[in-house]
Amino acid sequence: MSIRNNFKTKLLESKFIKGLLYFFIGLISYPRINLTNKLKVKGMEKLKELPKQNVLFVSNHQTYFADVITFLHIFCASSWKKNKGLGFPSYLLWPFTRVKYVAATTTMQKTFIARIFTLAGAITVKRSWNSDSGEVRKGLEIGDTRNISNALNKNWVITFPQGTTTPFAPGRKGTAFIIKKYKPIVVPIVINGFSEAFDKTGLKIQKRNVKLSVEFKDPLQINYDDSTEDILQQVMEAIEQIAPSGL
Repeated sequence: MSIRNNFKTKLLESKFIKGLLYFFIGLISYPRINLTNKLKVKGMEKLKELPKQNVLFVSNHQTYFADVITFLHIFCASSWKKNKGLGFPSYLLWPFTRVKYVAATTTMQKTFIARIFTLAGAITVKRSWNSDSGEVRKGLEIGDTRNISNALNKNWVITFPQGTTTPFAPGRKGTAFIIKKYKPIVVPIVINGFSEAFDKTGLKIQKRNVKLSVEFKDPLQINYDDSTEDILQQVMEAIEQIAPSGL
């Protein structure tokens, strides 16, 4: 490993750096999530029952960053024994940083802000479809799966099986492959209101007084011997992203 890559790895794993980012990003985002708009969290008490590693959160996706930022707020608040919502954000003084999230490499390289968010715990992976080049890939690269596996060993990991903010888009088999191979506890999350309150990036408010909702469901009972197709179907049903007939 080169000196540059080694330094980058240490920077990405630094709890001090992540803690600072959580604090400043949290201060900026809290009013947008919980004051300008109104966040309601259901099932937050279930987080206390989970181990601090090998947990994979699967969620529908409505913005690039507001979804993840909100999850980080909730996880930090939960680590401070809160289970009804965020309350006052005193949790930012000592945030829970054992969290990673899966994001497309192209997204995290587009802007300076996106690169900063990478330090907050992004596991960057290559998209199976690149709209710019037209390149089509099958599944995740070996390096991508290894990085996710390493993250699960020490952290909670958030992933968005659809890989896009388009509602009812089909899920991608990479998520099912990770579940089948590494057998994490899988916790479904269903969110709503973010695409109405924020622009696609999740950084700009486009409407105020929107009811934002986040629901944590019970961990899935998964038969890891099932096919990836069956596991993916179970995940997509749990995050309520199976398109109604006629759509």
